[in-house]
Amino acid sequence: MQNIPIGSMNPLSLGGFPTTTQMNDPELYQSILDLLNPATRESALMDLSKRRDNYPNLAVILWHSSGIMAVLLQEIVSVYDLLDPPNLTSVASNRVCNALALLQCIASHPETRSLFLSAHIPFFMYPFLNTASRSKSFEYLRLTSLGVIGALVKSDEDEVINFLLPTEIIILCLKIMESGTELSQTVATFIIQKILHFEKGLNYICSMDERLIAVANVLSNMVNDNPSLRLLKHIVRCYWRLSDHPKGRESLQIRLPANLRNKTFQKFYESDPNLKSNLLNLLSRIQDIDACRRIQEM
Repeated sequence: MQNIPIGSMNPLSLGGFPTTTQMNDPELYQSILDLLNPATRESALMDLSKRRDNYPNLAVILWHSSGIMAVLLQEIVSVYDLLDPPNLTSVASNRVCNALALLQCIASHPETRSLFLSAHIPFFMYPFLNTASRSKSFEYLRLTSLGVIGALVKSDEDEVINFLLPTEIIILCLKIMESGTELSQTVATFIIQKILHFEKGLNYICSMDERLIAVANVLSNMVNDNPSLRLLKHIVRCYWRLSDHPKGRESLQIRLPANLRNKTFQKFYESDPNLKSNLLNLLSRIQDIDACRRIQEM
């Protein structure tokens, strides 16, 4: 951690950054300073969270400004005691989610992503992903935390998968896929899909029967729970990628749910030809000729 340059730049002296219009924005400058003041921090978090897309290099500024990363992490750990037993209020949830939104900004930026991983900051989100309360305050917290991990996997960088695989992220995502709201399920399934996209991720999941069966069973449960079109598309992509692996293909011959072999989702196939095409490719790979014929006839 000593070599990770968190907060190496004093916010009172931001001249070390490339000259951009945003660095001359007095409102941005003041909001950064307001994060350091407990009396103005909550409003600054809200303001920066809402306007983060307006500043392409906000992630760089936040990371290198002295004390800012410590402030954001303090916001996160300050609610840990409210997780179990579940006593998180909507006000506290909104505040920490604003801090998480800024961390997502840092996780997304190519200049700060590697630093973000090297400092092991994703681990600060894991307690939120491990909660079970279905209240809106907890759901919002889980969803925003998933957004941080989702921002990492979107990069398709080896460094991200190398960091995530040895951690609990697959188990945490499967837990949310099983019991979360549909929006959280969709983001968690997307993360699994992106992990499978990497050859290393595919091999990791298929190398042990327990992992492969766990993933296949959770996907099957979601298929049988009447998913939306958006969620079903991610599920089919996960199945399709699993079928790239010999063990995955063999497992799906047994574990692919009947609802993907019949006309249950006919209305989705009619409205989304790509989904139908992906499913047909999947059924062909696992050599279910009868199911292929049924889907083709729709």
